Amino acid sequence: MTPAVDVVVIGAGPAGLSAALTLGRSRRRVLLLDGGPPRNAPVGAAHGLLTRDGIRPDDLKARALADLAPYDVTVRHEPAREVALTPDGFRVRVGLAWVEARRLLFTTGVRDLLPNVAGMRERWGRGVYHCPYCDGWEHHDAALGVYGTGQTGHHLALTVRAWSDRVTLLCDGPSQLTPVQKSDLTRLDVTVREQPIRALTGPSGGPVCVTFHGAPPVALDAVFLSPEQEPGSPLAHALGCAVNDRGRVIVDELGQTSVPGVWAAGDMTGAPQYVVSAAAAGMQAATCINTSLIHEDVRAQGANFHKGHAAE
Repeated sequence: MTPAVDVVVIGAGPAGLSAALTLGRSRRRVLLLDGGPPRNAPVGAAHGLLTRDGIRPDDLKARALADLAPYDVTVRHEPAREVALTPDGFRVRVGLAWVEARRLLFTTGVRDLLPNVAGMRERWGRGVYHCPYCDGWEHHDAALGVYGTGQTGHHLALTVRAWSDRVTLLCDGPSQLTPVQKSDLTRLDVTVREQPIRALTGPSGGPVCVTFHGAPPVALDAVFLSPEQEPGSPLAHALGCAVNDRGRVIVDELGQTSVPGVWAAGDMTGAPQYVVSAAAAGMQAATCINTSLIHEDVRAQGANFHKGHAAE
């Protein structure tokens, strides 16, 4: 059976959108499956993106989708339900129908698993943030909090300290810091609070009041943390793509997975979690996919040529 499309791109974040654009401009037939709003939807603006610094995430996605209009890219606003290998490539179930494809690109990202702290989820992206490179400037020289313990808390506190000299490490219990790590934070005047946190209060998008069990509260302009994460979709793993101990899909320098004909790009591979990094990874994967299709087509034409001459 002739595949219905050259490539199915599963996921419409920056990596998937960038890949679909590159493949479309390469004159490939592409199906882009948009499984829902972007992971950074709760924040008011995306930063660090050349010529688009401060753009709203939904506006960025709308512009990216509009860029696909001139090309042979079909966008369906629903997720892939199932994927399977076929003799000629792959099948992807969308709703009740199956779509045949020669190549697959997974760009399904990750989901953030926030700590079980009252008020944190309500302020995620609106006072509580993941990335100081994305949201640190808007709070520079302010009173900033870092939620974390051990190596993770130490590293993030040192990083956030570059934006402000008023940083408090919120451990929500024992700090799990080594003597050397404690010394680092002391030299930089980072306050360490080990009291269990009761809740984060205050208006969404405004200053955050951190209340503790058995200790005075602290008022902060913003809080940063590196949450645990899980894969945004199980499909790549279900297809047989190798993953590491954190559930990230393992890819080579070209974005290829352990399954021939399958690529992955963006946050789901453990790459740096920035919009511009994901978009770049999507473009790189797309160019490699297109190259693989070019070589496959040349081999097929050569086989047909020799078959035709043998029949003469």
